[in-house]
Order: sequence, then C-alpha cells, then structure tokens
Amino acid sequence: MLALSNVEVKYENIILVLKGVSLEVKEKQIVALLGANGAGKTTTLKAISGLLKTENGRVTQGTIDFLGQRIENGNPEDITRMGIMQVLEGRRIFEHLTTEENLLVGCRFSAEKLKNNLDMVYAYFPKLKDLKHRICGYLSGGEQQMVVIGRALMKDPKLILFDEPSLGLAPILVQEIFSIIRTIHKDQDKSILIVEQSAVATLSVADFAYVMENGRIVMDGSADKMMQNEDIKEFYLGMSSGGKKKNFREIKHYKRRKRWMS
Repeated sequence: MLALSNVEVKYENIILVLKGVSLEVKEKQIVALLGANGAGKTTTLKAISGLLKTENGRVTQGTIDFLGQRIENGNPEDITRMGIMQVLEGRRIFEHLTTEENLLVGCRFSAEKLKNNLDMVYAYFPKLKDLKHRICGYLSGGEQQMVVIGRALMKDPKLILFDEPSLGLAPILVQEIFSIIRTIHKDQDKSILIVEQSAVATLSVADFAYVMENGRIVMDGSADKMMQNEDIKEFYLGMSSGGKKKNFREIKHYKRRKRWMS
C-alpha cells in the first residue's frame, strides 16, 4: 500500500534530516515507527502526507509510493484526497469551534454519508456525542485527542498516520486511545502507521515495527519479535536482560549498539 524507498529529506535545501529511509505499510496492517525525540519520525510522516511543503522541506532523494502512485513532494490536499490522513502531534484543534464543528471541518460528503460518518465517530467515542456542543478549547487533553482522531475518521481514509497519540496523556487514557485504535483497525481494516515513543502501548497493537535513530532505520521486525529484542527491552521498555526495570541513570547515556547498523 505504502512504500518509502531510500528517502532523503532536507529542510531549506541544507539541513539533512532523513538519510535513506525505507519502510513499508501493507494493506490492513498497523506499523509502528519508534524512536527518541529528534530521530526523524515526524519528518517521515510529513514526507508522506505532503506537509513538508509548509515547512520548506523537500524529499531530495528516493521515492514514496502510495497505491501505485508516486506522491513524494506532492501537495497535501491532493494526498489527502487520495486517502491519507495525518493525525498531528499536539492535538491540533480549532479551539473556538464546538466538538461537532471540529469533526465536520473539511468534510465534503453527501448529507447522508456525513451523518453516517458522524454516527460512526460517536459510536467509537460516545463521550464526544455528549460533548458535541462544547467548545473544544475547554475539553481535556484526552477528549481533544478523541476529537482529532474522530476528525480523521470523518474523511474515511485508506491510511491513517498517527503522530504521538499518547503525548501528554495519563497512562489510563493512553490505554483507552490505543484500544480504540485497535478497534478501528479491526472494524474497518484501516492501514495505520503510528509514530510513538511509548513502545509498550504501540507494540501491543502493531503488526510490524521499525526503529529510527538519527534519520535512519536501524532495526525492523514483527512486533512480537521486537518485544523480545534485548535492545528494545533495555532502551525503549526500560528492562534489562534479567527482566528488571533499569534505573534512569543506567540508560540515559545510551549509545547505539553497533550490531543495529549491521
């Protein structure tokens, strides 16, 4: 469905961020892209969705293929029409609009399909139905995250890109959000690419995962395999080989193991 091949991205034609990134999202698959802050995960999503253009970024090498069509450096509005929706980091809502008005933003369907999609979103997020007349700026962080996910679903996309859906949420809300993502995938067979730092939550719903560091993919494998990998346990799950949680001081000076690059 989606394939990135040796993608290089520069900002302002100077700053090299992605360095030969290759990854794939198959149809009806959930793929996780893990990595620390500054690894290049968000830039990868923006390269796919076309939002690089809004930040003077550009794919300078490699290809991005979606359903048989090249989309690198495409216009974001055209890529959205093709069926790719990005749920941006930081819960980008229209604070002065109501919950329902936020959900309806940008949807251009017939009245019947619009109603059906709205009913679908309210079925996944019953709380939003109770809050549909509430001004979004007064919603909690978890409620706002539900709004932006619901807004993406309103467009009935083929591929959803999630950028840090757990950011700033309490652990119990993180579990709820990822449970809903799993349900959406199961019910609608959506293809999903999730960028996250929360490895435990992400790998629990993913089929396949990639690890990114310094603009490169340094590891990939099935989610089950990644959960058992000692490097992932140590540096993303905070677990040592003995299964005990590591002290932050023991891992904060983490250096990539050479075999990751083999």
